Amino acid sequence: MKLTLHIWRQANSTAPGRMVKYEVDDVSEHMSFLEMLDVLNEKLTLKGEDPIAFDSDCREGICGTCGFMVNGVAHGPLPKTTVCQLHMRHFKDGDVLYLEPWRTRAFPVIKDLAVDRSALDRIVAAGGFVSIDTGAAPDANAIPVPKERAEISMDAAACIGCGACAAMCPNGSASLFTGAKITHLGVLPQGQPERNERALRMVAQATEEGLSYCSNHGECEAVCPKGITLEVIARMNRHYIKAEWVDRGQPAE
Repeated sequence: MKLTLHIWRQANSTAPGRMVKYEVDDVSEHMSFLEMLDVLNEKLTLKGEDPIAFDSDCREGICGTCGFMVNGVAHGPLPKTTVCQLHMRHFKDGDVLYLEPWRTRAFPVIKDLAVDRSALDRIVAAGGFVSIDTGAAPDANAIPVPKERAEISMDAAACIGCGACAAMCPNGSASLFTGAKITHLGVLPQGQPERNERALRMVAQATEEGLSYCSNHGECEAVCPKGITLEVIARMNRHYIKAEWVDRGQPAE
């Protein structure tokens, strides 16, 4: 398979960037997208050129490290798939692909396709925790959790923090990410002590990071590799509004 790649090249966060064209003519349909880039990088290295920088770690769609735009779509054209799990069999000979880093102010480019997503870490640090005793671990069934709430929490906890939601959102919003992190703790009994504080702090931190507000375009849900739905944003808004009322001394109905 032969592909034409137009890849964003940028030496560092302050240097100007540009699209550079590459021809790759020995692509196997069994390769993952990142393996295809590995082959290209090997050729560039042998020619004495700078290899293309991109984020990756587990390459199993679990860690959320990888991610960039493929023809304007975060993680590429396949639904509910990270770019490391996107295989070349989903493309055809002669395809022209444009690869760009996440495009949002909160994720500055480090180099080429690699961006700094530490803004998401700071959002989690602002409130993504629960109160625990530091003694021995309690029994797993010590705190009963209704099945429905456990399922809501687990679905939200599937978020891997890849940042595709913010990169694809026209507003540059990470509401799907923030909503997932607030939801997966906020619906559990263990998450109640910090529930109000969590919502206020995490939303405030997202705003401070330059991640805008949700206007229900739904692009985030469409590209989320874990299939997280807009419901978590609605839950985040409810938690936040109730927390605001409590913070002002009003009863939360």
